[in-house]
Amino acid sequence: MLRDDKNEVAHLTFADRWRRWRIPGWAQKYQQNWRDLGLPAKLLMLTAVFVMLAEVLIFLPSISTFRVDWLNERLTAAQLATLAAEGFPGGDVPSGLRAEMLRTAQVKAIASRRQGVRRLVLPVDPQMTIDAHYDLRQKPESWLEGVGLKLEQIGDAIAVFFARDGRTIRVLGSIGDDPDDLVEIVMPEAPLKAALRSYALNILGVSIVISLATAALVYFALSRLLVRPMMRITHAMVHFSEDPEDASRIIVPTGRRDEIGTAERELSEMQRQLTGALLQKTRLAQLGLAVSKINHDLRGMLANAQLLSDRLTVIPDPTVQRFAPKLIASLDRAINFCNDTLRFGRAEEAQPRRELMLLKPLAEEVGEALGLPREGSIDFVLGMDDTLRIDADRDHLFRILSNFVRNAIEAIEGAPPEPIGVIEVKAWRDGRRVLVEVRDNGPGVPKKARDHMFEAFIGSQRKGGTGLGLAIAAEIIGVHGGQVRLLDTAKGAAFQFEIPDRGVHASADGAAAGAQSTVRSGEGSSGAA
Repeated sequence: MLRDDKNEVAHLTFADRWRRWRIPGWAQKYQQNWRDLGLPAKLLMLTAVFVMLAEVLIFLPSISTFRVDWLNERLTAAQLATLAAEGFPGGDVPSGLRAEMLRTAQVKAIASRRQGVRRLVLPVDPQMTIDAHYDLRQKPESWLEGVGLKLEQIGDAIAVFFARDGRTIRVLGSIGDDPDDLVEIVMPEAPLKAALRSYALNILGVSIVISLATAALVYFALSRLLVRPMMRITHAMVHFSEDPEDASRIIVPTGRRDEIGTAERELSEMQRQLTGALLQKTRLAQLGLAVSKINHDLRGMLANAQLLSDRLTVIPDPTVQRFAPKLIASLDRAINFCNDTLRFGRAEEAQPRRELMLLKPLAEEVGEALGLPREGSIDFVLGMDDTLRIDADRDHLFRILSNFVRNAIEAIEGAPPEPIGVIEVKAWRDGRRVLVEVRDNGPGVPKKARDHMFEAFIGSQRKGGTGLGLAIAAEIIGVHGGQVRLLDTAKGAAFQFEIPDRGVHASADGAAAGAQSTVRSGEGSSGAA
């Protein structure tokens, strides 16, 4: 297929057209070389260019002022010659004196007008050709006219350098305060050109010295204040990227209070967080490998225990017959837990196999599995209707309640209350959702544990804890479309979670956050995770 170049050009942006049409090949080469330069070289070159530009802006008015002053000096010498000529009878100046006056004034002819009377003091050669006329009597009436006059004088000064040799110019100037009085001279331009060239060379030499000195000072100042700190930050970033897990490569802020110091502190904090995240990721990878090995062996052990427990069903003892099914169910659940162990940490939990079931028998099973109630130490209270049904995955809900109740047990055992510990599980239906509350009278959760309460390996405040219990519970609740929160309590801790029925969307917070939990801080908090 042929391309339509006209349509392609028509859809180009202005910047694309500029790059495509306005930048020739040689300019692109220099542009690439400029991009390849380091920051110090760019700074030095730009500083020198800008200082030279400033010197040029000073140089042009300087040569313009020098030219005007030099011509005014010639007019003053011509005025003195006029006064000298008036001292001779009839104004007839002797030829020898005339030649000396012309040489001193560096002019070829002088004329004046005073009080309306025009007088030719030193006559001009009739064969002389005048190439340019300059009137120095102009007086600007406004600043705008002054700027225009200055630009015109700058143009005249620059034109002197490019004018042909041997030119003759005519210059007019004022005498005294009367604008009608004037002095007029005719002179060769060569002396002005030589004087202006000499002055320009002197100014150029001084400008170069000033430019180099200023550029050096500006360069070293900016290099110390900006370039070197930026190079340090760049080097720290490159050095850190080579091994982000090495904490010794984190940049150490210099303590500056300006933007560079802010950049250093933010970079240091970001590197520290990244190093911590990478180290945690490494630990999690190692933990996952260890868990997979343990899981493999543990499943075999539990399978053997299951085979042995099956033999208990043939023993006629009533006590054995009462506890054998629960033991077998617990072993089956443990084997399923082993199969699902590595599921935690994936993007999401497996979709629940939901069913409408009675909640109270499952809560009683959780208590029995955890050895509750415990005589004289922990009471286990169920506050729910016997007919209350919940739409959830049975194994998932067992894991949720087990984690909350187990945390409450560990909190009570870690700091025994007086006179006895109490764990209460309450539940009720609210429309098309079931609310479940697990409450204890333990010591509560420290304030520093609340921010990361539902994060794995972070939220635990108990020695030896992993922080997985609440994290797993929150994730499973999120899979069901619900959410979990910490309630305000005067003593102990109370967690409340909701499980909506199938087809009912969770609240905006739960739906947006998924497995993330909404935590309301209060006076009390939960047991250690």
